[in-house]
Amino acid sequence: MSRASAATVTEVAHEVVRLSIDTGMPFGAFRERYEQAVPSLDVDRFTSLVSGQNGWDDIVAATAENAPHGFIRYWSSDVASLMRLAGDAGSCASYLMGNHTIAQRMYTHDPAVMLYAPLRTALHEDRQGAAWFSVDQPSTRFASFGNADIAEVGLELDAKLAVLLGVLDVPVPHRLVP
Repeated sequence: MSRASAATVTEVAHEVVRLSIDTGMPFGAFRERYEQAVPSLDVDRFTSLVSGQNGWDDIVAATAENAPHGFIRYWSSDVASLMRLAGDAGSCASYLMGNHTIAQRMYTHDPAVMLYAPLRTALHEDRQGAAWFSVDQPSTRFASFGNADIAEVGLELDAKLAVLLGVLDVPVPHRLVP
């Protein structure tokens, strides 16, 4: 019998709440504000810390410096530049934003949380030219693991996301505020 035929499959259906927020700003202005508030991962610094076999406390300290508002950008894509080749208008950029020191607190219970960490976000422009910020509510993603410790961190991420939205000067959805 092959390993594949004896494998166990777990199916988890869960509800996710997508939050889309009208920023009240033009796309370019909001994108600049977002990228300043959520800086890119300092790859050289973290590579040096990992290769230097530094301890977790050093990682925590470096992360706090790299993420002044609690989040770091790990990846981004200017989706619109590619889609324009197909004749589509409008601006859109997608990101992976998170904090590995927060993710670690969930990872210790179930490494599969990395399916949703970091958080995927999108900045997009509607047909009227308004910039929107979209993200799946973290607590609705992490609650699906059926672990109270993971769910608690998901709620903490909701609160951190609310703070970030305040820093960005955009409306904070009531779902994010406890």
